[in-house]
Amino acid sequence: MNKHKPALETELKLRIPATGPYRSLLQALSFREVTPAQLEVSVLWDRNGDLRAQESALRTRLYAGHTRLTWKGPKVPDALLKIRPEHETGIEDGAALEAILRALGFEPVLRMEKVRAVWERAELEACLDETPFGCYLELEGEAQTIRAAMESLGLAPDRAEPRSYPELYRAHGLG
Repeated sequence: MNKHKPALETELKLRIPATGPYRSLLQALSFREVTPAQLEVSVLWDRNGDLRAQESALRTRLYAGHTRLTWKGPKVPDALLKIRPEHETGIEDGAALEAILRALGFEPVLRMEKVRAVWERAELEACLDETPFGCYLELEGEAQTIRAAMESLGLAPDRAEPRSYPELYRAHGLG
């Protein structure tokens, strides 16, 4: 996605039994699929554990033929939503970026793969994710809009997954 995102990301990750049934539900809620399901490969980078100690993350992501670099800051406390500072940009040459990161002393610390489809409507983005440890629906936008969409999709707050994908990968022995 090339549009500018706010510097503070607000999202909700929900555990779902399978992604298939949610395609028609999203469509019924005026979402349109903007990127069909395909492999996403993300790599977390760190330098001597500095970023993890600061509860921050530096990620490269290859998805839909594009490479992106993302920095995420510490989470803002919230009972349901995941809110954190985020800055992201497109990268023309992923191999050159990797060389730059290594030259600056960063090393890859976690590689993650999932199949992701991206859906959008004016005020909200929805991602249907298939991971090695289950399926998830991520909603990103304004807090009230996220909560309303969760209710419209018939998903209760107890389906919320507060852990990030890196935390889930590590919890399942994959990192």
